[in-house]
This record gives sequence, C-alpha cells and structure tokens, in this order.
Amino acid sequence: MIDLRRLADDADYRAGALRKGADEAHVFNLIELAEAARTQRTETESLRAEANQANKEIGRAAPEDREAKIEGAKALRDRLGSAEQELTQLDNQVNELALVVPNPAHESVPDGGEDGFRIEKVHGAESDPPPLSHAEIGERLGLVDTDRAVRMSGSRFAYILGDAVRLQFALMQWTMNKLIGRDFTPVIVPVLVREDMLVEAGFFPTDRNQVYELERDELFLVGTSEVGLAGLHRGERLDADDLPVRYAGYSSCFRREAGTYGKDTQGLFRVHQFDKVEMFSYAHPDRSWDELETLRAIEEEIFTELELPYRVITVAAGDLGAAAAKKYDIEVWLGSEQRYREVTSCSNYTDFSARRMSTRTKTSSGSEFVHTLNGTACAIGRTLLAIFENHQNDDGSITVPSVLRPLCGLDVIEPKEKASSDLD
Repeated sequence: MIDLRRLADDADYRAGALRKGADEAHVFNLIELAEAARTQRTETESLRAEANQANKEIGRAAPEDREAKIEGAKALRDRLGSAEQELTQLDNQVNELALVVPNPAHESVPDGGEDGFRIEKVHGAESDPPPLSHAEIGERLGLVDTDRAVRMSGSRFAYILGDAVRLQFALMQWTMNKLIGRDFTPVIVPVLVREDMLVEAGFFPTDRNQVYELERDELFLVGTSEVGLAGLHRGERLDADDLPVRYAGYSSCFRREAGTYGKDTQGLFRVHQFDKVEMFSYAHPDRSWDELETLRAIEEEIFTELELPYRVITVAAGDLGAAAAKKYDIEVWLGSEQRYREVTSCSNYTDFSARRMSTRTKTSSGSEFVHTLNGTACAIGRTLLAIFENHQNDDGSITVPSVLRPLCGLDVIEPKEKASSDLD
C-alpha cells in the first residue's frame, strides 16, 4: 500500500508511481477521494464526540428537560450513523483504488520497459555454445525427464532424477549454511495461504493470474516463500535495535506462467513447480538501501563461488513489479542461447508491504513502518541448468562446483545409459 499523504504532497514520489505505469487520472482521483475520506473522518469523529456528550447529559438533565435531551441525542445518533456509512463507502473506494497503484520507483531506477535496464556489473567470460544445451544434457545424462512428467502432469513439469537430486540438496544445504552464517534464521513456510496474505504481501491484485487457486478451500499456492515470510510479523512491532531481522525461507513454489506460451518449453528454466531458497529482511527505514546492497552482495557471492558467469542489472521502472521500488536481477550466461538469463533477483519494497501487513518499529521519529526486502539466494532449477551448461565437459560429463562436492559426494556427473522408454 502506498503512502497516500506522500502521494498527494510529494511530486517526486508521485512521479515514481507514474514511471511504473500508474494511470495519472487514477492517481489524482485517488488523491481527491483520500482527502474526502480524511475530511469525512474528522466530521464523523466530531459527531461521535457530540453524541457521547449528549448521552451523558441525559442522565444529568432535570426531569422536565430529559425528553428534549433524548430527542437531541437520537438526532445526533442518526447523523452519526449516516456519517459512518459515508465514511465506510469512501474508505472502501480509497482502498480499492490504492491497491492497484504501484510502489513508486526509486530515483536511481532508469526509465523504460523490459529493455530499459542498466548494466551494473559483468563477472566472468561469455563462452561459446557448449556441446549440449541445458535441456539436452539434462536428458542425455538422465538428470531431467520432461517427457514422462508431461504424460503425468502436462507441460512445464519435470522429473529431477539421480545425481541431479543429490546436486539439488547440496545446493539447498550449502546456500542455507551460507545464510545462517549471515544471521538469517532458516524457515520452512506454508505453501498454501489465504487471499488476504497475497494482497498484503503485494502480489494481488496485479499478479493474480500467475497464482494457482484452490477455490474449494479458499487457499492459494505460493509462487515464493516471500509470502509466508512477509506475514511472519503481521500486525507486530519490531524493536529497532533488533533490525535487520533476516529470514531464509525454503519452499516448493508454484507459478502458472500465464502469458508465456511457447517460451522456454524445454528443460527447467520455466516450469510450474520448483524449489527455492529466499532471503527476506525486515529493515530499519533509514537503512533499507544498505540492506539491498547486502542482499545483492550475497547473491553475487553465490554465483562467484559456483563459478558461473553472470551480470547484474538494475531493472527499469516500467518492468518492475508492483511492490518493488528497486530491483537488481542477477543473470547467468547461457552459452546455448548466447545471452544472459535471469536466475535470481533482489528488491527493496520499502514500506509498501509492511504498510498492508501493519508491521512497524519504534524510531526517533515515532512509530514507523519497517521496510521489507527480498532476494532469491538460490532458485534451484535455474541454478542447476546454469551448472549443466557452464560446467559441462567435451566428453558429455558435468564437473560439480567445488563448493558442492563435500555435500553431494560427487566430483563429476558421468553420462549414464538412459532408461528404456515406450514413450512415443
């Protein structure tokens, strides 16, 4: 939820929302309605005070005056009831309009859409195409089976098999150990949540078409453990001395991938079900931009130690999600495609989600909303495919990154005979 007073009074803040695609007429309509609601709230509270005072005066009135006092109090209650009804209608209108106004982009975010990003850093060399793409080598080595998964579940599902499973759990454990060493508390979150949690986390209404719904149970499958971590301190006040409070969430994630028909249909890049380790931080509002750089540094450290070539970009305003004021994408080089592809990202939501969740802290300025940040430490499937491509050898084997070898018991994943199949 945006800061409505700041939206009205701060032209730069308002411009940040417009740079993300907010409709200008919608924004100014919201500002007018919010001001009308504030005026109506003041009038309603004044009437409530008058009505309370009138009720007290009935008991103190002389008998000959009591009937007039009762009539006066009744008239005030009627006016109060009408005022409260009007206030409720205005508040509902304000909330409905405010839900679709995005968190304004930070001033450092470039203008533009998907291609308007700014390159911040490039690490490692851009290699020539490998002998096999990630999809081909995954199939050749018996690590990924999409054909059988399609038969069972439909497109964009995959079996992960054999040594790839050992590699997956090594990735998860290695990443968790790294985050625990940085004062992140590990959490396994619920993957089924109520609708209000997705609204307050900042995903609804914008991303509703990407989320699987269990209509009968009024529950939704999460696309990231960020949802559960954002709700962990819902309605609470955190001690400023304890900030930042950091969590590392692990979960399976589910996304419909609506609007991506025909894109990335092979391998593990764009599937409906995947596992992920997510960083989440509740930060002091004065220090959240430093915290964003900390999350970015951790993500870069992970890519560097996995010996993967990558670049860091700042996402342009028009390509930001509704909740993010600024986002870095970490993109890995895929030689088979001769381009960089996003594997992880980190974002500062400022007070956008905390305002909806009512998560606060006490500062020298009084009670303030905390700032929330998130970053993917390891998107398992996409990291696996990055390893498949960038660590494959001419003989068809894959060299396991050195940091993972003690955890998975493998130095090299060797080619194996593929199991026989009667699939067409």
